[in-house]
Amino acid sequence: MERGWVDSHCHLPDVPAEAAEVVDRARAAGVAWMVAVGTDLATSRTAVHYAEEHDNVYATVGLHPHDALKLDSEWPELRELATHPRVVAIGETGFDLFYEHSPRDEQATAFRAQIQLAHELDRALVIHSRDAWDETFAVLDAVGVPPRTVFHCFTGGPAEAKRALSYGARVSFSGIITFKNADDVRAAASVAPATHTLIETDSPFLAPSPHRGTTNEPANVALVGESLASVTGRSREEVMATTSAAATAVFLTRS
Repeated sequence: MERGWVDSHCHLPDVPAEAAEVVDRARAAGVAWMVAVGTDLATSRTAVHYAEEHDNVYATVGLHPHDALKLDSEWPELRELATHPRVVAIGETGFDLFYEHSPRDEQATAFRAQIQLAHELDRALVIHSRDAWDETFAVLDAVGVPPRTVFHCFTGGPAEAKRALSYGARVSFSGIITFKNADDVRAAASVAPATHTLIETDSPFLAPSPHRGTTNEPANVALVGESLASVTGRSREEVMATTSAAATAVFLTRS
């Protein structure tokens, strides 16, 4: 594995030629590899296809909380797709009670199913939790936390970070860490051990400053890493090394 940054969570363009350009720009910007995330069956298939086409792309397979209502119709094919050798994680899954596009009981059902699949297939679990910390932790307590779990795009403060870390889970910080009003997120980053901290773009969303408001892409993950370095008092090189090692431990290592 080449040395460089790791974007632990991104959504690549649907058009293969555009995705290839994004991947190429990321490599030119020093990104060693990235994880392309599925949010339903169609996007999971696309993520797996890109992982097959590009040696520096890995895939996840899952149902986003917004798409939890698709569980009955898509689950058999998602389960099968999740066994693909380029699939490194299940998710993103969890709760989104900010929008609640799917009823929360449906979100809980889909979350439980994906946690169980991560256990069964020995894959990492990627969690989306927005305005739903109590609900997220309650399901994890009931079902059991997979050994390699990531709280993606972490938006909580130190208390939520410590609770997540108490499970042995990792926390992943996005461009939000660069936003002026994100003091709680930066405080959370300051209490997370380097071994349990990842970075991501969540592209095409959440472009970091000074690119806020533009279309984000994995090439920008270094800006997230540099902000994390500033928050934690570590050097840029150290943050590159530790976040890359943490991503490797989560996604490329089996229990």
